This record gives sequence, C-alpha cells and structure tokens, in this order.
Amino acid sequence: MKPSGINMSIIWLLLITIVTFIDHSNGIAVMSIDIGSESMKVAIVSPGVPMEIALNKESKRKTPVTIAFRNGERSFGEDAQVVGIRSPQNSFSYILDLLGKYIDNPIVELYKKRFPYYDIISDEERKTITFRLDENTTYTPEELLAQILHKGKEFAENSAGQKISEAVITVPGFFNQIERTALMQAADLAGIKVLQLINDYTAVALNYGIFRSKEINDTAHYVMFYDMGASSTTATIVSYQNVKTKEKGFIETNPHVTILGVGYDRTLGGLEVQIRLQHYLAKEFDALNKTKNSVFSNVRAMAKLFKEAGRVKNVLSANTDHFAQIEGLIDEVDFRLQVTREKLEQLCTDLFERVTNPIKIALKTSGLTMDAISQVVLVGAATRMPKIQEHLSQYLTIELSKNINTDEAAVLGAVYKAADLSKGFKVKKFITKDAVLFPIHIVFDRTVNNRVKQVKKSLFNKMNPYPQKKIITFNKYTENFQFHINYAELDYLPFNEIAAIGNFNLSTITLSGITEALDKHLKDGAESKGIKAHFAMDESGILNLVNVELVSEKSSLAPDEEERLEDKEGKSEEPLKEDIKPVHEESEYSELQKETEDKMKKKNDSMITEDNKIVNKTEKIEKEKEKKATIVTIKEPIKADEIKLGSQILSGDKLVKSQAKLHRLDVYDFEKTKRETALNNLETFIIDAQQKLESEEYATVATSQEAESILKACSEISEWLYEDGFSVTAEIYEEKLSYLQKLTNDVYERVYEHRERPEALKGMTSMLNASTTFLNNMRNLSLSSEIFTQIEIETLEKVINETQEYYNTIVKSFTETALYEPVKYKVRDIVNKMALLDREVNYLINKAKIWRPKQESITNHTESINETATNSKEGPESDSKPESQTENLQNENLKSAEVQNEKSLNSEKSTESMDSSKNNEPKIVHKSEEEIHQEL
Repeated sequence: MKPSGINMSIIWLLLITIVTFIDHSNGIAVMSIDIGSESMKVAIVSPGVPMEIALNKESKRKTPVTIAFRNGERSFGEDAQVVGIRSPQNSFSYILDLLGKYIDNPIVELYKKRFPYYDIISDEERKTITFRLDENTTYTPEELLAQILHKGKEFAENSAGQKISEAVITVPGFFNQIERTALMQAADLAGIKVLQLINDYTAVALNYGIFRSKEINDTAHYVMFYDMGASSTTATIVSYQNVKTKEKGFIETNPHVTILGVGYDRTLGGLEVQIRLQHYLAKEFDALNKTKNSVFSNVRAMAKLFKEAGRVKNVLSANTDHFAQIEGLIDEVDFRLQVTREKLEQLCTDLFERVTNPIKIALKTSGLTMDAISQVVLVGAATRMPKIQEHLSQYLTIELSKNINTDEAAVLGAVYKAADLSKGFKVKKFITKDAVLFPIHIVFDRTVNNRVKQVKKSLFNKMNPYPQKKIITFNKYTENFQFHINYAELDYLPFNEIAAIGNFNLSTITLSGITEALDKHLKDGAESKGIKAHFAMDESGILNLVNVELVSEKSSLAPDEEERLEDKEGKSEEPLKEDIKPVHEESEYSELQKETEDKMKKKNDSMITEDNKIVNKTEKIEKEKEKKATIVTIKEPIKADEIKLGSQILSGDKLVKSQAKLHRLDVYDFEKTKRETALNNLETFIIDAQQKLESEEYATVATSQEAESILKACSEISEWLYEDGFSVTAEIYEEKLSYLQKLTNDVYERVYEHRERPEALKGMTSMLNASTTFLNNMRNLSLSSEIFTQIEIETLEKVINETQEYYNTIVKSFTETALYEPVKYKVRDIVNKMALLDREVNYLINKAKIWRPKQESITNHTESINETATNSKEGPESDSKPESQTENLQNENLKSAEVQNEKSLNSEKSTESMDSSKNNEPKIVHKSEEEIHQEL
C-alpha cells in the first residue's frame, strides 16, 4: 500500500538527521530538480525540514517546463502556456529533448513536425540548433533550459528561506555523453552546482527502496519499473540486496540498488497521443466547413487544439467519453465535439503495439527472465491510460503495482541522494549502482608487416556499473600517435534509437612527447611497460580522460638494504674461520689425543666439508642480493590533446554572451518584481488606511487633524497612482509608502495600546494575587524552617507593593486620559514591570525546590521516631525515610504557589507575545546560571 503522508514524513524524519554544528546562515540546504519534457518538480532538504516539495507561485507541486518571451518580458510555467495560446512561436516547451543535437537528428525533425511554428536554425559552428525569436534574438536549448532551472532554484530558495546552490538533477537514462554535458552546462548557466546527474529510473528505484528498506535482505530480489512519461518510455530492471562493505576500516551492511537492465523508446509517450488527438480534432473541425480557413494553417488555432487535446486525453483515462470544446477556435467560430475513449485508442493502435518493446530490451540486457521478477511497478502519468495497462497485463505474468507516487518518486529519490552527497546532512546509507547503456571502446591504428590494422579495445561494456575507473595500455608505440573514443556496436537497440544517438565518434586524443619520454627512461636503464591512458566515468555518467603517462620499470637497491646486505656478508665469514681455526690450548690438545684413531682420520674429510660450506654460503649471499633488488616504477606524464566531436557546448565568446544575456533577463525580472511588490504594498496600505479611519475604533483615537491629513494624503497618492504613477520606479513607491506610514504610526500605535491594555492589566492583577499568596506561604514556612531569610521576604513584599502602586497609577491615568491623547504607560512598560515581579518570585520558588533540611535535624528526628517505635512496639516496620512536617508544609505551599503563579504567567506571556510581534523584534530571554544548570 502507498504510505500515507504522515507516515512518509515520519520515515523521512528518521532517515535524515540534520548536522547541527554547521552554521545555518551559510545556507546548507540542498535541492533536487526532476526536469522532464513536460513538467518540473523541485524538492528540498533543509535544517528542520527533512524533505518537502517546493511549491511554485501558484502553490502547485509541479510546474510546466515552458518559457515565453513577449513584449520584452519573460514568463514561466502556466503563465508561459497562456502566452503560448496567443503567440505559440514565442512560447517554448519540450526543450529537454533537443539538448546536444544537430538539426538533422531524427528527434529534431520530429520536433519540427510536431511544432511547425518554431523558427529553428542550424548552428554550424557548434553543430547544434538555435531558436530564432526575432532578427536580433536567438536562444539555444541550453539557454532556455538554464532559465527554467533557475526558476526551479527560486522555488527551492523561497521554500527553504535561504540561498541554495547545490542540487541533484534527474536526467533520462538514455541521454548520451553530449546530452549529459549540455545539461550540466545549462545548470551551470543557472547558477546551480550539480552534485550529480542521476538517471530518472535510478532516482525512482532509490525512492522505492527507501520506504521498503525493511523488506531488503541478503538475498537479491528483482523489481521492474515501467515508466511512460510525456515523450518517452523506459523499462528498468533493478535488484535490491543488503551487501557488506568496508568503510574506513569498519564493515557495514547497507542496502544496495543495482541497475541490471534498461530498455527504452524515446518517442513513445503521452505527447504523441496528444498530438494525434489534436490532429483528429482539427480534421473534424475542418470537416464541418464552418469557415473557409483551415485550422492547420492557423498556428493560434492549432495551439488551442493542442491544449484541449491534452485536457481531453487526461479525462478519458478515467471516463469513457468527454466533450472537446473551444470558444472562438478560428474566425470566432466555436467548436464542440464528443470524443470517446474507443476513438482515442483507435488513433493510437500502432503506439500500443510498441508498449512491450522496452520490456523485451530490458530483459535482454539484464540476462533475466520474467520468472525472476517479483514486481512490476508503474511510473509516469501516461501509464494511467487503461489501454496501456491492458497491454502490459496481457504481456506480463504478474500483477501491475501502483504503489508509488508517479509524479514525485524521482524528485524525492534525487533529493535523498542530494542530502547524502552534501556536507550538511547525514542520511542512512543506501548505495546506488548505475549501469552504462551505450558501450564505449577505444579505436587506434597499428602497423603490422607494413600494413595498417585498426584495433578496438573495449573501455566500458554494456551494463558495466559506474562510477568506475578504467586504464587502457598501449605497448607497441614509440612515437606520437592518435586514438579515438567511440560508441561500440548497439545492435540490441532498434534502428531508430541508434539514429537518435547521433554521432558515434565522441573524441579524438593526440599524444605527443612519447619519443622524448622513452629516451629519457632508456638512459636511466628503465624498461618501458607501455603508455597508460586513465579514464573515469563519474557519478553523472560522463566519461573523462583523467591523464596519460608512460610507465617504466628498473631494478634498484635501496641504500639501507645494500648496507644491511654488506653487514650480513661480513659477519658470515667469521664463523667459517672459527670452524677451521686450530686449537692452541694444551688441555684441549691432551683431550684430543685420547680420541680414537678413527676420529683423527676424519679430520681431512671435515676440512673438505668446511670448504664446501664456504662455497654454499657465498652462493646464498648472491641469491640474497638478487632477492633484495627492488623494482622501481617510473611514471612520465604524456601530453594529451582531446578534441570533442559532434555537437559542442557553449564556449569562448558565445558562452560569455549567453551569460550576459541571462544576467540581463534576471536583473530585469528582479526589478520588475521589486516594482510590482512596492506598487502592491502602496495600494494595499492606502485602501487599508482609508477603511480603518472609517471604523469607530480608529476614529475615536485619532484627532480631527490627524484623520484629515491621513485621508488627504491617501487621496492625493491614489489619484497620482492612476494618472502618472504607473511608470515610476520601485524606490518612489517605497518613498510614498514610508510617508504614509509616518502619518499613521501614532494613530495605529494608540489603537494597539488601547486594544491590548486590558489583557495586560488582567495579567498583572493575576500575578499580584498569586505573588501575595506566595508571600503569605513564605511567612508560614519561615516560622517552621530556614528556607527564606527575612530580607528575602521583605524584598518580595516591597516589589509587590511597588507593582500594586504602579497598577493603581496606570488605572487612574487611563481613566483621566482621552483616547486620542498620547499614551503615557504602554503595554511593553506593563510587561517589563510584571517581569521584575516574576523574576523575584521564580527565584524564591527555585530556592524552595532545591532546599533540603540540615542533616543534623533529620538525624535527630529519625532517632526520635525510632526510639518511639521501639518503646511502643506498635505498627509494622518501614524502610522508607521519614519526612518532616516542615517538608510536607513546604511542598504543599510550593504547589499552591506554582499553580497560581503559572496562571498569571500564561496571561503575561500572551500579552508579551503580542507586544513582541507588534515591534517585530525577537524576544531575548536571559536565564540565570542556576536555571541553566538545572536545565542541563
């Protein structure tokens, strides 16, 4: 079952822990952006907010990926879609599909066919495309996408209440190297630091696994995610399993999600269904012959039909029929037509036949069969179509699961990854292992028998995991040479998908300085082990050439090892001499005479044996010398010049111009928003002031002169706004507002004082009563114990009397003062006076809480009780410590005082809170050392 919103929040709170030692003012919040072809979702993780979806200005959870330019102004989302109805050529949608593609790419050609009103031109220098808005204005797909990403960044910052620069961005898993690099540049133009590009299906799988981590064990189980979105469809097979890993010397068991197989169809999605329904509605309208003009020739009419087709398509997912209706479609002629679900399905018959193809490819690349799959989870809005589910159910042998939020699963998985990658948060580890969809190999030429032979070496095979580093070694080259990085054969993909990838040649790398490096090492007596090229595919799936180096080896003896060997050789000769040294002492010689003659005969044999020992040990020394010889590896950097092939990213002057263009648009929007906000604030204040002065509450506290000057100023500024004030800057609006605020400050303050004073006086009365009761209890306690000193009793009595006098003075003053006269005693003064009394009472209460009778009195009292018990021998024995009458009386009085004091404090805090909110100043609470110690 789908987790409820409350349960999901609890789970996220448990999984994500905020690191409190980081300064929040530096902005440690992170975000994720799930940018699709049709809509964008943004999520954040910030201190105190483990996870939430950032809302747009319409308070919606997703925003259309649409940007429009009209009359020098820029709009986004739903506002841009409205512009798209009137001026379709000025509103740009489905931009993501165009990144990193040349104008002859099948995806670009299909885009031009679907949206013929765009002026798309070729950028021959970059081998990509550009949208021409007018003669002087063009936008690249990267620039358009950067502006949308920047708007998503604004949503995140507004939701978090702080600046955010780091993000994890989702990317279609079938994006190639050029497309991924283009998306990275778009994010950079938007001012976003990309922590990682995460494949959309990987983000979904991560989100799915997080909420089912208890179901994951040491045995791998396999799940398929079937995602049909706006413009593409993907089937992904993943495995979930707990795996032991060694981190910083410790063995940990963490859940892993591994991508095993992926199949996709780049052009199968809800957009194609919407386009077909749009054309059907257009043909039906033309068939009515209500006007001479065809809707196909009117871009505005086709834009209206496109929007209506999208609405009808969504309704037909839950209903069997619905009416498509548009007022004033063309030539002020209305259009209304009933569309059935059956008719829509007839229009898309060939599309439904392609529904299962991604599943077949995913199974093929994973090497699994459907019998191994435990669950098939539906993702993506287009999977809500009943016909899609029907085809999937007929092909699959297991029931379809709908237990995931199809709209937000990817963005929530991505934001979890963002929290994991950031330095400000600590999350429960959940390892993701992604896989390479398009295999990559190295191609170079080698001369064999005077014939040039092309050699291919695999760098990354199909479904290889990443991030990963690889090394390619070239052994036969002694001079400068080139090699190429290309995509390998993609025979597992349909022809149309292979064509959509574009150029298979990724880059050409030229190595220079090889001969010089070889000669240098040869002089040092080193032997070449080849030229090694180091590659790394990072977490974003982007391949990078790290470095190239010549690796050589030579034998060498370390100085300290040579010294140790020489010492060993020197010592080894001495025992040999000792073995053959003649005995000169007589006593020993006499003993030798007593030896048998056989032993004397063996003396010569012994001498020969010793000579052999010398030879053997000499050979052993030579072998030790060989063993002690170390192999030294020498690495020499080789210069590598890489030329990227295919579509190029923005660079040089074009990049500078793009940055300046986007900056101007941001500044214009900022000034526009600032001006609109200032104008709105001024208009709201004028209307509010006029309405307030008409009410009795405000009229009675304002003098006739004040009321007249305020109403006159409001009337003059209002007339100025409607005549000449709509074209001025935000600063002028702010000046006018400041002038009105000065005029009304005194009146508004008096209203506040008269409104809040009764509650404040009520709180003071309650506090005086409680304090007086506490004073009486203090006097009773002082008679039977030494808790309070006489000075403390007198001090409290003095403070109570002063507060009572202050209260009487206030009441008398307000009785004699007219409402429109300046307020002498303000609410904040009353609160401050109450705080003095409250502090004194709290001090005495805390003292009573920690007071204990002297040990001597307790001992005497206990002995007296024991003695009485012994003499009387009545009643059962007890192990509990006796409590004196003084302590009983103390506890009763304290409880009574605390209850009464708490009631008065609640009233005081309420009044103080209102006063604090009025002044918009944070309340600073100073605590004594004793209070702090007790809290700790």
